[in-house]
Amino acid sequence: MRAHIYAFLCAGLGVLAFKLLQLPLPWLLGPIFACLIAALLGVPMRGVKVINEAMRSILGVAVGATFSLALLVSMGAMWPTLLLIPVMTTCIGLVGVFYFQRLWGFDFATSYYSAMPGGLQDMLIFGEEAGGNVRTLALIHATRVLVIVVTLPFLLAWVWDADLSNPPGAPAASIALSQLGWMIFCGLVGWQLAKRMGMFGASILGPLLLAALLSLTGILHHRPPSEAIWAAQFFIGMSVGCKYAGVTMAEIRKDVTAGLGFCILLLLLAMIFAEGIHLAGLAPALETVLAFAPGGQAELTVLALIVGADMAFVVAHHVLRIFIVILGAPLFARLFRPKPDDATL
Repeated sequence: MRAHIYAFLCAGLGVLAFKLLQLPLPWLLGPIFACLIAALLGVPMRGVKVINEAMRSILGVAVGATFSLALLVSMGAMWPTLLLIPVMTTCIGLVGVFYFQRLWGFDFATSYYSAMPGGLQDMLIFGEEAGGNVRTLALIHATRVLVIVVTLPFLLAWVWDADLSNPPGAPAASIALSQLGWMIFCGLVGWQLAKRMGMFGASILGPLLLAALLSLTGILHHRPPSEAIWAAQFFIGMSVGCKYAGVTMAEIRKDVTAGLGFCILLLLLAMIFAEGIHLAGLAPALETVLAFAPGGQAELTVLALIVGADMAFVVAHHVLRIFIVILGAPLFARLFRPKPDDATL
């Protein structure tokens, strides 16, 4: 219980500090930095899993509420860039396994599942089953999400002049109670139905699909209010920072540093793909960067909402990436795992 209280206090102080210093995205980056610093100082912290998942359902409703018939028709034109997602995922895997195995001396299972840009929990489960180091995997994937989420807002503002001060939605007081009720219905029912069906990313994709259905049928007319999106940012930021709780100096020197180096490679790959797609005229630069950045789905959904990007484009590419990684990672790990007598092990 004390660890939960410390996490809330640190995250709240982070928001306050970012607001006082007028720094961008105080509800997202403030909790990330405050909880990260507290974790490095040895403060015991822990997020609340149920609340974190509930906050992700808000993002699912926010995305689903943007769907319209015109938007669905436009999704048919995405196939050229969607076909590049498996290409980029393969490049990340090849570069990542070489990087972690040869430069840092990790075993194959740890190297492979550290390189896969999928969901944190899924990669930890697959990696543990394959005999990888779960603590190393957790720190590397937490570092991947942290660096990309922290770096992207500044790149978006500096390179593409994105406005990070946009309110993520209308105030709650301006939305009819019936609409707020439908949003809560989509979030809770969509999440639980998807969870019972065993859908990956159930807390986001279930509410997304149900909200999209109600939006297309004319029942849902609004995205969740700005207060709900800020709450989602707060808990997502706190969750990212808290993943470093209990980290040791030895882990920082090896695991976190290895993760930081890999993030540089990931950002370079993402920028190369994004620039090539933009130069080929396949998609706008801003949407392409958000769609191909190998960060967390929830975190990048938040950024896309704030900068007013094409939500369908961004979410479709991330869902495909996660789908490919979750279904393909165990299969390719078995196919390409070196034999026991291989000297490279």
